[in-house]
Amino acid sequence: MEIFLFLIILVIFQRIFELIIAKRNERRMKQLGAYEVGASHYPFMILLHVGFFASLMVEVIIFERTLSPFFVYLFVFFMLVQLLRIWCILSLGMYWNTKIIVLPGTKPVKTGPYAFFKHPNYFVVCCEIIIMPIMFQAYVTAFIFSILNFIMLSIRIPLEEKALSEAANGEYVLDKKIQHPS
Repeated sequence: MEIFLFLIILVIFQRIFELIIAKRNERRMKQLGAYEVGASHYPFMILLHVGFFASLMVEVIIFERTLSPFFVYLFVFFMLVQLLRIWCILSLGMYWNTKIIVLPGTKPVKTGPYAFFKHPNYFVVCCEIIIMPIMFQAYVTAFIFSILNFIMLSIRIPLEEKALSEAANGEYVLDKKIQHPS
């Protein structure tokens, strides 16, 4: 149980720190003329992630789940996923955010893990939603929240790609005309 509590507290503090970074990046980007896309689904995304942690804690603590026999291997994979998360954040710099913040006239980042595939940060989230519960044999949480996350990403990714593409090409994005810098 101590391992679970340590890990869950660590990850929750990590998320809080990431929200602070995201808020700072959002302010910086908006000062440069950026705007948010998909704000209507963002509260559901927050609810999904808060619900994930609540479900994980309930399933592990109330139903007294124990460590997986493969915990060590899963934990190593989890730590590698965390390194990928940090690489994503560092590669995007001020563009990294938990919201879809679009800066007109900019092209999507193609460095770091983004040079290898389009959405490494979403891959990280998918892995975490599966790995964290399985480390503690919380299979119900892993199953339910993997499905909910898939639904969320099926909405979010196309919206994000469309907004970034339109912003880079100087097209209209959700009724806003993008002004290209001179």
